[in-house]
Amino acid sequence: MNIIEVKNLTKKFNGLVAVNNVSFSVKEGELFGFLGPNGAGKTTTIRILTTLLGPTSGGATVNGFDIYKQTDKVRESFGIVFQEPSLDEELTAEEDLRFQGWLYNVPSGELQKHIDDLLELVELENRKKDVVENFSGGMKRRLELARGILHQPKILFLDEPTLGLDPQTRNRIWEYLKNLKESKGITIFFTTHYMDEAEISDRVAIIDNGKIIMIGKPSELKAKTGQKTLNDVFLHLTGRDIREETVSANDKFKARLKRFHRH
Repeated sequence: MNIIEVKNLTKKFNGLVAVNNVSFSVKEGELFGFLGPNGAGKTTTIRILTTLLGPTSGGATVNGFDIYKQTDKVRESFGIVFQEPSLDEELTAEEDLRFQGWLYNVPSGELQKHIDDLLELVELENRKKDVVENFSGGMKRRLELARGILHQPKILFLDEPTLGLDPQTRNRIWEYLKNLKESKGITIFFTTHYMDEAEISDRVAIIDNGKIIMIGKPSELKAKTGQKTLNDVFLHLTGRDIREETVSANDKFKARLKRFHRH
């Protein structure tokens, strides 16, 4: 069963085509890597699938719900860990999770158990009364992961979830994620620039210039391109030129992100 269906999705910004007639699907319970250079269209695609942006044309369903017509049902279906930090750093870890539970109408009788279980999962149970502002980058990322799955979503979107973290913390976060996939059957849709992380995907889609240029198992992509590693596949398909994202696009997203958490 496909839990995400994307059909002919297009997004234009002032004449710039960020996502260009993209179609693909993600299977339920799949670990799906979505790769591309800066500005390739991957974050825009995630923003559309999570209802933060509307497409110019085309459409998609998430957990069987239409992103146009059933926005609330779509939002109930997923958790998300953004590339940009989004915790309220003036709250304690426990308060941050409690507020998330309130936003998603987690039953009050179940909420504390969910909070305690998740803080134990991400090894923050001894810091639950501490203010988040005093946490390290790795601790904040682990707390964001716990917050993203507090309401027990069917799908978890991760946009560069381990960006800037040390190898030990990156490794631990992926241990948590693989455990979630195996124990809960959660679908994980993630972007990353770390090709060793992408290697563990069930399938990978590589997007560039707004178009998906190849999709399949990592082994299939290597076989099709004659490359030995996924990193070599990526460079072979997208080139070696350095890409830059515009500051204005990032600033606009930060504003949308703040509105998303207010609602």
